[in-house]
Amino acid sequence: MKKVSFRRSLFKLHSWLGLITGIFLILLGLSGSVLVFRTELDHFFNRDLLHVSSLEKTVPDQVLKNCYQTVISRYPNLDGIAWVNPDAGAGEAYNFRIYFNDARLMTYDLALISFDPNTGVILREGPASQFTPSFIEWLFQFHFSFQLGIPGAALTAIFGTTMLLSLLTGAIVYRKMLWKVLSFRVKINRKNWRTISSDLHRIVGVWSLLLNAVIFFTGFWMNMFAFKAKTWQNEMASTKANTPISVSPDQMYRRALSAMPDLEPTYVYLPTQPGRKFEVRGYTKGQLKLWGSGNSVRMDQQTGEILQISRFAEKPLGERIEATFFPLHVGNFGGLAVKILYVLIGLTPGLLAVTGFLLWWRRVRK
Repeated sequence: MKKVSFRRSLFKLHSWLGLITGIFLILLGLSGSVLVFRTELDHFFNRDLLHVSSLEKTVPDQVLKNCYQTVISRYPNLDGIAWVNPDAGAGEAYNFRIYFNDARLMTYDLALISFDPNTGVILREGPASQFTPSFIEWLFQFHFSFQLGIPGAALTAIFGTTMLLSLLTGAIVYRKMLWKVLSFRVKINRKNWRTISSDLHRIVGVWSLLLNAVIFFTGFWMNMFAFKAKTWQNEMASTKANTPISVSPDQMYRRALSAMPDLEPTYVYLPTQPGRKFEVRGYTKGQLKLWGSGNSVRMDQQTGEILQISRFAEKPLGERIEATFFPLHVGNFGGLAVKILYVLIGLTPGLLAVTGFLLWWRRVRK
């Protein structure tokens, strides 16, 4: 009797978790599926906007410096600037993420600006809270904050935990079905919409269980910053005026690559505040992308001195495990096949929410 009562309570919890958060899980899943091909879609839909001129004479030694000076002249109070595609090929625009602060809690302060590296011409510019720079950039910010600032980032983290609870309770409630589904002994009964939704809910839930658990846990973990009091305090404080770097960023970039010759950069941080440091991050040649871009070179932007050379292999075990969370969340570690799998998995929370609702509605009608 107690077993039945416990299972019934778990089933109710499983149902209500899905009903309460269903619409949000649909939005997170759909946006996540699109963002798997974030870079490719941005290039495809903005190929005319991001057209780069072909010039015989360029000034590569000054490209970063020119872009940096343009940004700080347009935004006098910044938290920082990041060159987010240092791995851009020939003929591609240089994309920079701008970190600013409007001292409002309900806005997440990111912007995007893209340059033609040959001419220094701005190709696009705007906050990620608008469609102006790119719909994909807007969707990226929506995915982790619902465009609701720090409270929104905390909300998505909470939904990550509710999904994990939903997966756990579902696995316990349907534990006798796990092996049957995995051994292909459960088929979809097409008798009516009730049997279809019931079997589909079980089959999809079982096959997507592990990867959904990984995705939602890593999403929760990466948004844990939204639960820190300091994060909320910083968001409400106005950013101080820029303190420009003294050493040419192009010079520091080349020196960082010389200090770590096997580094394949994916991110370059250009500080605008004295407490931050110039940093180049990326993979090392031959490294599995699953381990993340945990290699870096940090430098003092006022003197050009190398402060730290950090390699992924030398980091503590906990940091190495944490470095895998971003690749595991976005699916950028295994080529096209893995990306397609992540797109399909991203659709499953919505499908589970819909079929779960149909099952709940059937019981209500009864």
